[in-house]
Amino acid sequence: MPSILPLEVALPNRALPPQVLTIAGSDSGGGAGIQADIKAISMNGAFAVTALTAITAQNTKGVLSVFELPLSVIEAQINAVFDDFTISAVKTGMLSSPKVVRLVSRLLKAQKIKYLVVDPVIDSKNKYPLLSPSAIRLVQSDLIPLAYLVTPNIDEAERLSGIKIQSLADAEKAAKIIFKQGCRAVLIKGGHLQESPGVDVLYDGKKTIPFKTEYIASRHTHGTGCVYSAAIAALLARGKKLQDAIEQAKFYVTEAIRAGLPIGHGQGPINPL
Repeated sequence: MPSILPLEVALPNRALPPQVLTIAGSDSGGGAGIQADIKAISMNGAFAVTALTAITAQNTKGVLSVFELPLSVIEAQINAVFDDFTISAVKTGMLSSPKVVRLVSRLLKAQKIKYLVVDPVIDSKNKYPLLSPSAIRLVQSDLIPLAYLVTPNIDEAERLSGIKIQSLADAEKAAKIIFKQGCRAVLIKGGHLQESPGVDVLYDGKKTIPFKTEYIASRHTHGTGCVYSAAIAALLARGKKLQDAIEQAKFYVTEAIRAGLPIGHGQGPINPL
C-alpha cells in the first residue's frame, strides 16, 4: 500500500490556508455562533480554530438558555491555539459577561493581533440578552481599542454610540463616535436601516464608504452577522485590503441569504455553504 504523506509533502505546490481564531458562543441550532463562523471562515479560504465562551440552548425560534464556560477553560482554549498555530486574524462574537470580556481583551492584547474583527453581539434575534450592560462598557473600554474593525448592526451601533440610527447620515455619525473609542475602522451593518436597508457604512478615520448589494427580503437570516464578520476576518487573513475584504464578504453573505434555508419553525438560517 502507498504510504500516507504529510500534507506539505503530498501537496508541495498547494499553499496552506491562514489560520483564523473565532472566540464566540455556540448555537445548538447550527445557524449562528461558532458553528456559523467555522463554515464562513472555511468557505473564504482560511482554517478555523476556536475558543468557546458559552454554550447556548438555541434553535430557529430563539435562545432558551446560556451557560458561560469557566474562565480557566476559556483561557486554556485561547492559550492552546496561540501555542500551536500561526494566527493571522481573530474574530470575536458572543462574550456574555464583564469577566469574559476582560479576559479575552487581556489575552488578545498580549498577542498583539493586527487583524482583530470585533462583532459586538449584544442580543439574539429574539432579544435574549447575550452581553450585559456592564460588559458593553468593557467592550468599549478594553476590546474596541484593540480592534482593526468593529462590525455592529444597527441596534448594536445605537448602544455603542448612544444615538438613534434611521438614516445613512445617522449611521455615519454613529460610526465616527464608535471610531473614537479606539478601533482602526467601523462597519455598521445596515440590514435594518430604515432609510436604506442593506447598505453598510464603513468609516476608517478618514472617509466614509457605503457598501451596497441587492437587498433580499427574507425570513431566513439567522446567522447573518456572524457569517459576515467571520468572512471578513478570513479574507483579511488571506491578505485582502480592508475595503476589498468587506466588498467580497458582503457579496458572499448576500448570496448566503439568497440561499437561506427554510428549516426549523422560526427564523431559518442563511446558508454559508
